[in-house]
Amino acid sequence: MNVTIYTTPTCGYCRQAKDYLTKKGVRFVERDVSSDRAAADEMVRKTGQMGVPVIIVDGQIVVGFDRARLEQLLGNTRPPSFGLSVADASKIMQKHGMPPLFGAFVGKVAPSSAGERAGLKEGDIITEINMKPIRNADDLAQALAGLASGSRVSIVFLRDGQQSLRSEIVL
Repeated sequence: MNVTIYTTPTCGYCRQAKDYLTKKGVRFVERDVSSDRAAADEMVRKTGQMGVPVIIVDGQIVVGFDRARLEQLLGNTRPPSFGLSVADASKIMQKHGMPPLFGAFVGKVAPSSAGERAGLKEGDIITEINMKPIRNADDLAQALAGLASGSRVSIVFLRDGQQSLRSEIVL
């Protein structure tokens, strides 16, 4: 699937569209028309539009953040789930009067989920997925968005201050 999104840094709908695509696990190329004149010219030439966001999915043009049209074009592209409820570890640690620690704090683990199969438990702090550092809950969501069902995943996490590694978990 080939997805390009034309944006500007100040466009709220552009941010919403990018967040939506990321959460759906859709890889896309972003073209900032405010700083790239060639991208702006290309957008106008291809679409006739001068406003953003403009999203092109396999040659199909979507003007604005039209979630229904994007759903139709993208189909079922949801990223796999670990079955976890997570929060920013640094915020949780500070709330409990402890020094900040970067990672994704595991609040809940769904039964029979990939997270449970990986051995994750409430209170664990995920610090790495497939050698990518995880500094907060958003990093974890982005790391998962880049994976497909059936992917093998290595997870580094902290439990009671001890580093553990669980590798070759299949989503």
